[in-house]
Amino acid sequence: MDFPILTWITFLPLVGILIVFLIPSGKDEKGQEFSKKMIRWTAVGVTFLQLVLAVLIYMSYNTGLKGVNDVSSFQFVEKVTWIHAQLPMIGDIKIEYFLGLDGLSVPMILLTAIISFLAVFPSFGINKAVKGYFAMYLLLDLGMMGVFVALDFFLFYVFWELMLLPMYFLIGIWGGPRKEYAAIKFFIYTLAGSVFMLLVMIGLYHSTGTFNILEIMNQGNFDPNSIFGGTATTIRYVAFMALFIGFAIKVPVFPFHTWLPDAHVEAPTPISVILAGVLLKMGAYGMMRIAFPIFPDAFAYFQNLIAWIGMISIVYGAYCALGQHKVGQRDFKKLIAYSSVSHMGLVMLGLASMRPESVTGAIFQMFNHGIITAMLFMIVGVIYDRAHTRGLDDFGGLARKMPVYTGIMAVAFFAAIGLPGLSGFISEVLVFLGSFKAYPVLTVISGLSIVLGAAYMLWALQKIFFGTLPEKWQGPWDPTGKKYRGNDVNALELTALLPLAAIVIFLGVYPMPVLKLMTTSVTEFVALIQPFIQ
Repeated sequence: MDFPILTWITFLPLVGILIVFLIPSGKDEKGQEFSKKMIRWTAVGVTFLQLVLAVLIYMSYNTGLKGVNDVSSFQFVEKVTWIHAQLPMIGDIKIEYFLGLDGLSVPMILLTAIISFLAVFPSFGINKAVKGYFAMYLLLDLGMMGVFVALDFFLFYVFWELMLLPMYFLIGIWGGPRKEYAAIKFFIYTLAGSVFMLLVMIGLYHSTGTFNILEIMNQGNFDPNSIFGGTATTIRYVAFMALFIGFAIKVPVFPFHTWLPDAHVEAPTPISVILAGVLLKMGAYGMMRIAFPIFPDAFAYFQNLIAWIGMISIVYGAYCALGQHKVGQRDFKKLIAYSSVSHMGLVMLGLASMRPESVTGAIFQMFNHGIITAMLFMIVGVIYDRAHTRGLDDFGGLARKMPVYTGIMAVAFFAAIGLPGLSGFISEVLVFLGSFKAYPVLTVISGLSIVLGAAYMLWALQKIFFGTLPEKWQGPWDPTGKKYRGNDVNALELTALLPLAAIVIFLGVYPMPVLKLMTTSVTEFVALIQPFIQ
């Protein structure tokens, strides 16, 4: 394909930002600011075009192409010299604008496009500094998409850092009562991980003379006398752990997870959707694209530790989510945030096991978790917009008042539990199938934690939707003076929720449309690392 589709899908949001800033302020004949409508629908249009491009990539992708460390195995490749200079003491430095996709990244591109498009609709409720909000939203979209297409480490790092700025402002300006604290905590945690990544990137350049990720993955390109030359050296172990921590903060896994509940609780609904749906996947993707294949010897050395971290995250996240049912800790958003720690722990266990089934399940779990948690946070946003509370004990009996809302919520809850027939079940089973071969005891412990997941999800479902409806919610709701024609979900909310529910059900019955994308690349990825595992 000669058309630079990856450049367009990455930088379309930049076009949207320019349009947003050019939209003049003004009011229509009813006295309403038409600029807000134009800005919102500009974001819808840009992200929809991005989704169309993602679908074209999906339809054009050759699932049979083999290889993970050779440019010929990547598709839609765009490669030109970006920076080329002769510098004193350093010598010739070359940085490339190098984009491409394989079976590890195509599902993430599709996920990012889906979530970015659908999260625009809950953003219609943002009325404060609308132009600034949607500019930051589209810039965040650009950074996320860039991470999944970049094959030059320097370019990858630029996109990775670019994502920090808009997320900081989206939480810090449009967030809840403790928004400044949550935004700073998110920024500091992620920036600390980025510093580790930067130091390793500099060392890798001096060891290989390139930022090209595919060339760095080839152990034969390392200068034997360089800092990272050879294999199984202490400095390589330190570098791997620095990269691992940098990416683990973003996943996040125990014990690097503490920024996540605060960020979710304070972030506006659409930003929580993107945070859980896409940003958490960037950490696991970075491990697969950079840390594991560049330092396979160090991965083998720390493999057992990574598996333990995955298991602990699964159990600890589920335990903390269950703890949200205690008095004083009953925040609906925080429950879902802790459940994300548990479900992303499954991804870590699958990657640590390094079996084709477990790695396939881990990537599919990344995709499914993004769709399911997007549903869950949107659902929380629906009820918060009406009642201005997220307390699990503040409701009860909503099934009678909001039957459509209850049905959508049930799909999301049972998908999160891993009920057969819904997409979460397939990915969890694949992870457990592969992990049991490598870590039977850890897999059994992790599998038993599903009971905890069922407990906190079903308990929340019972508290919110069944029993007696509190008297204060029995009449028509009128939050902050806004008149709702009906108490149930409206057309705009259904526009965002129904496609996600359809994906969850469809992939639960027939997962092959996503699984076939990754099978060949996963097999080659595992084969690249397996020789280093004793």
